[in-house]
Amino acid sequence: MIDPVRDFIERKGFIVLDGGLATELEALGCDLNDPLWSARALIDAPDVIRTAHRRFLEAGADCIATATYQATFEGFAARGLDAADTARLLGRAVRIAVSARDEFLAGRAMEPPDRPRPLVAASVGPYGAFLADGSEYRGDYGLAAAELYDFHAPRWEVLAEAGADLMACETTPSVGETRAYCRLTAVSHFPTWVSFQCRDGAHLADGTPLETAVALCDGEPHVVAVGVNCTDPALTVSLIGAARRATGKPIFVYPNSGEVWDAEAKRWTGGANPVDWARRAVEWRAAGADGIGGCCRVGPPAIAAIRGGIVSRQRSVT
Repeated sequence: MIDPVRDFIERKGFIVLDGGLATELEALGCDLNDPLWSARALIDAPDVIRTAHRRFLEAGADCIATATYQATFEGFAARGLDAADTARLLGRAVRIAVSARDEFLAGRAMEPPDRPRPLVAASVGPYGAFLADGSEYRGDYGLAAAELYDFHAPRWEVLAEAGADLMACETTPSVGETRAYCRLTAVSHFPTWVSFQCRDGAHLADGTPLETAVALCDGEPHVVAVGVNCTDPALTVSLIGAARRATGKPIFVYPNSGEVWDAEAKRWTGGANPVDWARRAVEWRAAGADGIGGCCRVGPPAIAAIRGGIVSRQRSVT
């Protein structure tokens, strides 16, 4: 197995992740008030997805995640699309990201010559994302790991063949879904990171200690990194510490703005915590994070600040 995360970190020491794709799609005018969420743009606005990817790359992202977080066979079937149509859309999502990267590489004459080729991660959202009821922030599906494996397997098979560098299992809220992902990774031999949704500074949304879930991933060699995402930035240092106690693998952190998702109203509530992304990136890097980015409500300016903060810190210590 080629481990793109290890190779990248060995070359550059860290990875800057992208931000909230759906947030940027909305900023570009997409209406995502839909059970398909960002995956709706695969049908309605594929060129806008490409533009969003380019904006994150231009801001300094070393890795972009595809618009497949909420793209499932079941979700597209509810829209009247058959399995063949869904497979084509999943493949389209990866091709859009790859083409955005290729366009960026072709036009980056002013970029540092030692900046490695950015990675493309095929995003896999949890079962709760398909439900579109906010349960990815609870993990209370009532499904066994075997049932979750069967749900994810068809999408996984298509994405693993579509040309991405690795899989990104995001906003994982439960230990059952963690087991399903580890099995999928073991069967496919496809490099994968698993990122968790946490209720506090030590536990997954379903109450499982983060260390327990990370330890499961640590035991699967094809899981090449672990992380936390769509959590409050204030929890990040504690979560990095919990994850590090259970693994020596790279740790990715990409919190949201600090707002809370209201599943009934379908909107983010509460004020965003003011985040000095450059300063926080340095803090999280010092705490042990190997990849840093943002999730919901975090756009390209924050990613540019993260990159600037880490690069400036590196220069100051060399």
